Amino acid sequence: MVLVDKPHADGEPMKPFIPLLVPVLFLNAVVAMAIEEPKFTVEAKNEIYELRRYKPVLVAETLVQDEFDKAGNKAFRILADYIFGKNKAKTKIEMTSPVNQLPVSEKIAMTAPVIQSKSGKGFLVQFTMPETFNLQNIPEPEDSRVVVRQMPARRVAVLTYSGSWSESRYRQKLAELLSALQKDGIDTVGEPIFARFDSPFRLWFLRRNEIWLELPQ
Repeated sequence: MVLVDKPHADGEPMKPFIPLLVPVLFLNAVVAMAIEEPKFTVEAKNEIYELRRYKPVLVAETLVQDEFDKAGNKAFRILADYIFGKNKAKTKIEMTSPVNQLPVSEKIAMTAPVIQSKSGKGFLVQFTMPETFNLQNIPEPEDSRVVVRQMPARRVAVLTYSGSWSESRYRQKLAELLSALQKDGIDTVGEPIFARFDSPFRLWFLRRNEIWLELPQ
């Protein structure tokens, strides 16, 4: 990027906009610092998607009855309170990524299996817990809306994209992933998972977003 003094309409040069740009770049540099992610191995990859295998991982999750674009924000506040110390041990838990969001069925309970089906406005949102925690040492939530559980090992097909968290962009990318998998004869199970890896403070065009579709074992 080249920063130049562009003239005003009256011919006077504009002041350089570096002072305005620096705080924005600094904030995004801080937000972009590496944080822990679940480990995985890549089984195959092409220009559209990659096939990954994940080990079991511990999550804190909450069920929210709302629309796609609102559910994530509402659930984030509930789960953020838990990791910032609203737990019986008053322990702060480091933020990791991604934050997962998936639709759930009206008949499913919070303790039900991971594979879940769509219900209109219900979404399960999950924070991944750091590797240092397990079911024995993870702090117990004070808020009954927060549930901690172990996710089993799984295989997923993943499409990665940048930009907006909007439902319209998500559905566009989901259609691309489903089309590519169908073309390659790859079956999936369960509902798609929307995985967000960045803070809301990160510039939208720099965000890393993923869509996961679980594969048969």
